[in-house]
Amino acid sequence: MTGAPIDGILLNINPTGQLVLGGVLALIIYGVALDLRIGDFIEVFRCPVAPVSGLLAQLAVLPAVTWAITMLLKPQPSIALGMIVVAACPGGNISNLITHMARGNAALSISMTAMSSLLAIVTTPLNIIFWAGLNPDTNALLRQVSIEPLSFLGSTMLILGIPMMLGLATVHYWPRLGHLLRRPLQILSFLFLVAFIGGAIFTNARYLTTFVQSILPFVILHNAIAIGLGWGTAKLLRLSDYDTRAMTIEVSMHNSGLGLALILNQFDGIGGAALVAAGWGVWHLISGWALAAWWKRRDPHPRESQIPRTDTAE
Repeated sequence: MTGAPIDGILLNINPTGQLVLGGVLALIIYGVALDLRIGDFIEVFRCPVAPVSGLLAQLAVLPAVTWAITMLLKPQPSIALGMIVVAACPGGNISNLITHMARGNAALSISMTAMSSLLAIVTTPLNIIFWAGLNPDTNALLRQVSIEPLSFLGSTMLILGIPMMLGLATVHYWPRLGHLLRRPLQILSFLFLVAFIGGAIFTNARYLTTFVQSILPFVILHNAIAIGLGWGTAKLLRLSDYDTRAMTIEVSMHNSGLGLALILNQFDGIGGAALVAAGWGVWHLISGWALAAWWKRRDPHPRESQIPRTDTAE
């Protein structure tokens, strides 16, 4: 498979479109911030081992493993860049729902999402620039679209940081307004992802076979490795099944809508990378729901099963 079909896809976006995408990206981050609570951060410090280990797996180990995959398997450069961007993104809010469905520790999932979303202001652009810069193919692609590392770091931190701070301020000073806005903004983020996927399929129908052959296998493999990393980290720490479910789901579900918006807004709409993010947005829902259904069927009450029985049969 040659690189042209995928690497040659560029989603040409005019200045007005770039402005709209910047606004959508800001709204996505603002909506994420509206879901954060002080109690979520307190939970991390109260019981730090599980959330901190999970965050390290998600924000440090997974991007490094992703870089290793791109070096070993040599996907086309735009695919490799898309994988690195997705790995650099924080956990998505949908992971909290999936954890609840799996009968896992929702409090752990929420605290990890909260911390990763806040840290993403710094970790997301740093991980993208560092790991993409270490891969010669993606580094060449960054130069091709004129990405200057320091400028990218500064602009991305502003794009992520300002709406994050505004969202946290809204929750703190105007909680009723935050409550009213939270759900509509979550729906907007979801519709953005759906609209892009639908638009991508419609406008690039001739590349659909190429997508299935060239991109989908990497998306599935990447997500499976993230699942294994989350599960393996939990087992290494000897966490309970209740916490293992939360960590596995949290490490393997990323805010791919954020990744997609970043690619469109900051990387000149590199189509292959955007399709990776869009593919992740669909696939991690499928794998997450499947995992939750399996866990729920295997043991619907993992928390109760951890509590030692005090009754004795005489």
